[in-house]
Amino acid sequence: MSSETSSAAAIGDVEGVSLYDVDHPAPVIEPPRKRTSKTPKASRGNFEMYAWLFMRLSGVVLVVLVIGHLLIQLVLDGGVSKIGFAFVAGRWASPFWQAWDLIMLWLAMLHGGNGLRTVINDYAERDNTRFWLKMLLYTATVFTVLLGTLVIFTFDPNIR
Repeated sequence: MSSETSSAAAIGDVEGVSLYDVDHPAPVIEPPRKRTSKTPKASRGNFEMYAWLFMRLSGVVLVVLVIGHLLIQLVLDGGVSKIGFAFVAGRWASPFWQAWDLIMLWLAMLHGGNGLRTVINDYAERDNTRFWLKMLLYTATVFTVLLGTLVIFTFDPNIR
């Protein structure tokens, strides 16, 4: 037996018995949700590609921001015992730290919201359920981003 026939015969062989050949091809695996005539044309754009790209890029930026945040807050500034109201007031007196925390908040919320949107799309079977879960997710994401942004920009260290 030549090397070409032995490697070709070995594909799909179980104890010398060929499972698939020209007369018995391998079964076709159907996608989990096939597009039909009812599939909205708007979902056939590039949004999913941009969402996928955003997840990768925001993940890299978040790793840098979070590790930098932890390194500065916990290692260089004396650890958890030093963090308190005065510590935060001192940090947020600087526009640099306000921007750092704001970018971290926005990226974390959008990154997490996009990930949960993907999970909802994958696991919610009914269209109505999928719609309401995503509306709840979008509402919570917008609320958290707006409230966090408001806190960062309106923080008053002289509050009593």
